[in-house]
Amino acid sequence: MHDKVIDADDQRATTLDDDDRAQASVLKEVLWMYPEPITLAELTHEMTVGSTEFGEQDRIRRAVRDLIGGGLLYKRDDDLVIPTRAAVRFYVLFEL
Repeated sequence: MHDKVIDADDQRATTLDDDDRAQASVLKEVLWMYPEPITLAELTHEMTVGSTEFGEQDRIRRAVRDLIGGGLLYKRDDDLVIPTRAAVRFYVLFEL
């Protein structure tokens, strides 16, 4: 049901569950770092342990893009990735 696999033989295809897990990981990392700023490049490097594999880097970039679209992150013109006020407030309340 959550699969968005286009071609079952394509090893690079992901499912919505994979995408949700990537978004959760990215959001947790950005919120954990907050209020320290982090660029998209730094975030990608840190979360992929410096991997240069396209798929790993793309997973992080797509997660950031989707979190921006969902209103949980901003990406400023200087490439800084920051959580929205709502995301920070939820994180504070969730941690109680």
